[in-house]
Amino acid sequence: MTKRQIRCLACISVIMVTGLGAAAPSTGPVRHTVYPGESIQAAVDAAAPGDTIFLYPGTYRESVLITKADLTLRGSGRSTVIMPGPAATPATNTCAQNGNGICVMGTAAKTVNGVSIRSLTLSGFKKNAIWASGTDRLTVRRVLAEKNGIWGIAQQKSTRGVFRGNVARDNGDAGIFIANTVEEEGGATDTMGAVVADNVLIGNRIGVTVRRVRNLTVRGNAMTENCAGVFVVGDESKPAAGAMTVRGNMIYKNNKFCAATPRLPAIQGSGIVLTGSEATVVRSNQILNNVGSTPLSGGIVLFKSFVGAQNTANVIRNNQVQGNKTADLVNQDGGTANTFLNNVCRESAPAGMC
Repeated sequence: MTKRQIRCLACISVIMVTGLGAAAPSTGPVRHTVYPGESIQAAVDAAAPGDTIFLYPGTYRESVLITKADLTLRGSGRSTVIMPGPAATPATNTCAQNGNGICVMGTAAKTVNGVSIRSLTLSGFKKNAIWASGTDRLTVRRVLAEKNGIWGIAQQKSTRGVFRGNVARDNGDAGIFIANTVEEEGGATDTMGAVVADNVLIGNRIGVTVRRVRNLTVRGNAMTENCAGVFVVGDESKPAAGAMTVRGNMIYKNNKFCAATPRLPAIQGSGIVLTGSEATVVRSNQILNNVGSTPLSGGIVLFKSFVGAQNTANVIRNNQVQGNKTADLVNQDGGTANTFLNNVCRESAPAGMC
């Protein structure tokens, strides 16, 4: 054996004895398992970014507050049900105190990023099934949000959210609600490409409401038995709401009657309503048999906002809009540069847009 070989063997021996050069053990993401009767919140509190909280089938009576990034809260499908805690049980976090089911809460200074909520049911909350504020890249998939007092799935002050493959039914207001802010005035938030896609929205006041936001897509959703399918809502604030795409949705028989509120007149038979929007593209939707006699009734309706903001430079094209009343296409706004092209329809108000 050469001297060089002897020296190499000696080096290997030192490493084996001392552990020098060995890789540090990696903990990696952890899966926290929760069974009915156990606390989801306790598992969330114990989790670190990157971890998954997995919920077995059954009913959980609590509200859950998430303030950590990169957590996944995942159920076993619709058989994993989260409901309000017993009335006699004191609320243990602000999410429960505010009457919500799951809350994902960040701030302007520190957003909560990369949270995923999947494969569960939320039912019967006083306000919202899922409420998010100050988030980035929140993902909500395969969630059933039903019979909640206000919104099914809602976020404000947030960017790049993805809401896909959910069912929202029989909620007091919108099934899915995306806004700049609900308690303050201000211009539209750039959502940086938020997506509302492939959801089923049934029996709500409005299927999808996007209020004072920009740069998002509403596509491939099915909406029926609501008072209205889609509301795109803006006001006089700058930047204006809009610069979004509403495409490939099936919006039919949204003929439930909803009484007037302080913000809106009565709603019935509205397919897609634009109010105070600019540069929104509404294309390739099927909007069928939405029938009502309210000011907002019709297949695709351009309506001046209630603070006087007009719709501007919106494009309505390649839609199948038939069997809607008061008409298939309605433009009672007076705004400028709104374009109607290649739509399949029979009646419009004013005439000549079909």
